[in-house]
Amino acid sequence: MASASSLLSEERLLCSICLDVFTDPVSILCGHNFCSSCLHTYWDSGDTCQCPMCKREFSTRPELQVNTVMSELADEFRKLVQVKASTPGPQLPAVDVLCDICSEINEKAVKSCLTCLTSFCESHLEPHRRVAGLKGHTLLEPVKNLDDRMCETHNKMTELYCLKEQAFICFLCLKADHKGHKAVLLEEQYEKVAATKDEAQANMQKLIQTRIEKIAKVEKLLYVSQVDSEKEEQAAVQVFTELIQSIQASQAELVEAIQQRHRGIKQKGEEFLKELRREVTELKSRSSQLEHLSQSQDHYHFLQSFPTLSKPPHESCPDTDLGPDLSFQDMQGHLTRLKQRVDEIMEVLPEIRMKRMKRMREHAVDLILDPDTANDSLVISEDGKQVTVKDNIKKVKVKDNPKRFNAFYQVLAKEGFTTGKFYFEVQVKGKIRWYVGVVRESVDRKNWTILSVEDGYWCLALYDGKYETTADSEPIILKEELQKLGVFVDYNKGEVSFYNADSKSLISCITGCCFTEKLYPYFSPMWNYNGTNSAPLIITPVPQTH
Repeated sequence: MASASSLLSEERLLCSICLDVFTDPVSILCGHNFCSSCLHTYWDSGDTCQCPMCKREFSTRPELQVNTVMSELADEFRKLVQVKASTPGPQLPAVDVLCDICSEINEKAVKSCLTCLTSFCESHLEPHRRVAGLKGHTLLEPVKNLDDRMCETHNKMTELYCLKEQAFICFLCLKADHKGHKAVLLEEQYEKVAATKDEAQANMQKLIQTRIEKIAKVEKLLYVSQVDSEKEEQAAVQVFTELIQSIQASQAELVEAIQQRHRGIKQKGEEFLKELRREVTELKSRSSQLEHLSQSQDHYHFLQSFPTLSKPPHESCPDTDLGPDLSFQDMQGHLTRLKQRVDEIMEVLPEIRMKRMKRMREHAVDLILDPDTANDSLVISEDGKQVTVKDNIKKVKVKDNPKRFNAFYQVLAKEGFTTGKFYFEVQVKGKIRWYVGVVRESVDRKNWTILSVEDGYWCLALYDGKYETTADSEPIILKEELQKLGVFVDYNKGEVSFYNADSKSLISCITGCCFTEKLYPYFSPMWNYNGTNSAPLIITPVPQTH
């Protein structure tokens, strides 16, 4: 049979809302128990009537009755562990105080004397009850470590309370460290503080009630968030399922159309081949007859037969046009633009943007500009993170080397890449013209070159107030002003993507690249334009996204 202590274990008697022992516990239809006031407060704070634990909803608010069995168990528990309503937190276990007078077997003390600073058992306490001089001593429930109540400086009992320092002191302290301070007897301070107990308790109950209401509100928000998330997830799955089905259907239609077109071309081609082979056979026959005729000495027969044999069967060979021509490159271009459009639409979803940006930033690289590649009109900062054009266009003579750009304001990073993925961010704030991206190692560094994909430049540019890539001169319209550019390169996949690093939105993507050389991050701050474009390009640290 279970013991009383196991039946009255605290975890069985705690309300899951206020986390305290039940007060007027009530049971609801799902079997869970709560304090009556806690449950009413929880229901009053929400729009629906549901169980705070299992979330079972009720169409109407149930009529609540106090669970008498649970109420009696809670009362017994309070009596068993002597829980006081004003005591915050769990009670510490009682510690036995032993009599200080007993010489052999120490009995438990029943009282401690603040005057004698001694604890007494029942027998040794008897003089304090009988002797007139001892009856005036202050007795209280047994207390350990009575020496702690002594003033360490004067070895006197701390009978005063310093209001200024909020410290326990003795009478001699008033003439020394606490001279001039206002102090009162401990009893007086006790009565003053004890008088505020009810107000403190009321404030504590208000705080508890506030926390209970907040708990109910947060639980409600969590429940609503869960319901909304499930609805959003279902809607997203439904939309993507339909999208996938639509794409699969379009794929099947496209494949069928390609196959049907090929069948038509094949049929027409076979007919052409049949006709051409027939004509070849006929022409070979005539050629043979002509050869035989040329050996004839019958002038009449020769002149009569030659015109017919030498005349081709048709004026021209059959048309070899086999039908409408849709090149593979054209079709691939259409499909690539379709994918880009889908990516652009997906980029509108903030969750997708955050997820993609987090994945890209996992491939962040720490770049340093290479001064050996910098045009001699450029200024590289000491930390190698900034590049700008000199205030005066006058060039400073620098040591030339094969890596340096001579004809244009260009500079590369020191590190190059031949595989994998890498990502970096560049501040372009305050500039009106610039180029940023990647280039292949073998780009022409000595002569003026139009920056294009064909010449080995995969870049985004701001020029004459328009954004465009080196792959397409079509202007790119941005919804927000670009302050920081993110560049993501997938070497193996052959893609270079440009992002607004602040809004995490895709700006443009150059696809279908075939990288065969080492790629270097590329920076061109362009001309100064009389100070209007003097702001530097700055390689910024990539924040870690969690």
